[in-house]
Amino acid sequence: MISKKVEKTKFGKSLRKKASKSRSRRAEVNIGKIAKLTKKGDSVVVPGKVLGAGAIDHAVTIAAMGFSEAARQKIEAAGGKAIGIAELEDKKARVII
Repeated sequence: MISKKVEKTKFGKSLRKKASKSRSRRAEVNIGKIAKLTKKGDSVVVPGKVLGAGAIDHAVTIAAMGFSEAARQKIEAAGGKAIGIAELEDKKARVII
C-alpha cells in the first residue's frame, strides 16, 4: 500500500494503522480544512477520503485513499497534486485527520 521506504518509519507505521480501519471509520476531510492547515508547497496525507467542500488557493500535494471528483478538480486548479497513498515518497508529509 505504501512504499517500503516510508513504511519502515514511525510515520509509516502510524499511517498503516489509521489506513487499516474499516471504510466507515476512515477520515473524511474537506478541501477547506486542508487549506486552513497548510501553506504553499506542503505535502499531506489523509488516511481516508478528501471531499470537495470549501476552497483551496495554494498548491499542495495531497496523498489519500480516495478523492471526490470536486476535490481533485479544486486541488489541480490550485496547482497542486492529488495522488494515492501508494505513490507517497515524501517522509516529511503530515497526517491530517
